[in-house]
Amino acid sequence: MSQPITPVRATNEGPLTRALLIGLALLFLGFFLLLPLLAVFSEALKMGVGPFLDAIHTPDALAAIRLTLFIAAISVPLNMVFGLAASWAITKFQFPGKALLITLIDLPFSVSPVVSGLIFVLLFGANGVFGAWLAAHDLKIIFAVPGIVLATVFITFPFVARELIPLMMEQGKDDEEAAISLGASGWQTFWHVTLPNIRWALLYGVLLCNARAMGEFGAVSVVSGHIRGETNTMPLHVEILYNEYDFVGAFAVASLLALLALVTLVVKSVLEWRFDLHAGARH
Repeated sequence: MSQPITPVRATNEGPLTRALLIGLALLFLGFFLLLPLLAVFSEALKMGVGPFLDAIHTPDALAAIRLTLFIAAISVPLNMVFGLAASWAITKFQFPGKALLITLIDLPFSVSPVVSGLIFVLLFGANGVFGAWLAAHDLKIIFAVPGIVLATVFITFPFVARELIPLMMEQGKDDEEAAISLGASGWQTFWHVTLPNIRWALLYGVLLCNARAMGEFGAVSVVSGHIRGETNTMPLHVEILYNEYDFVGAFAVASLLALLALVTLVVKSVLEWRFDLHAGARH
């Protein structure tokens, strides 16, 4: 008669050690995450709902909100297309420079956002490499919306690719090769085979990319020029209001960013759950 299998514990820590580790984790999260969030909403509503709504409905605040959403609406689709193309190329083909492409994808993670913004200034500023040509053709990139788009795209382009590459490497090329052997075209193979297999990871990468695009400060601060109502995104508008001692206005706009972060966290958790279910079904 077979003996029942006793589950093997992954660790040997006692109950006291586990309780201590869990307590430290909760304390850390409470101090560095929950407490700042509570402080933001508390300060935003300190004077009541009326001043809170008035701060959000000012022309400068509305312009910052519109610009933030506009920048995200441009940069996220661009990075989604780039992430799909780069992931497809890296995981499905062998070509010269493949290792270099993987390294370049990680470049924004290793370069300070401020340095990234400065690079664009050196390239497209009035005294930059292309400054004279841009001035001759009456084109303005730095201290204008195009510069903010460029800086945001650069900062956020690794997110989609970095979510897709490990998954597509794990999945291999068998499904695509089978589809092609059955007469499917490249587009049909991508649309009916590859995309369904990566859709949850793709949505997850897009979500992270969107969150970073709306919350980016360093690179955007360098290239924006801080022009009220024109080139100020929500994070930049928060900084200006705080420096002017308009704390209610600053925290009101910051609370919108915090709400976006919370919504992102909820959607992220849902996508992780769906992705885990999908991965479990495949295995």
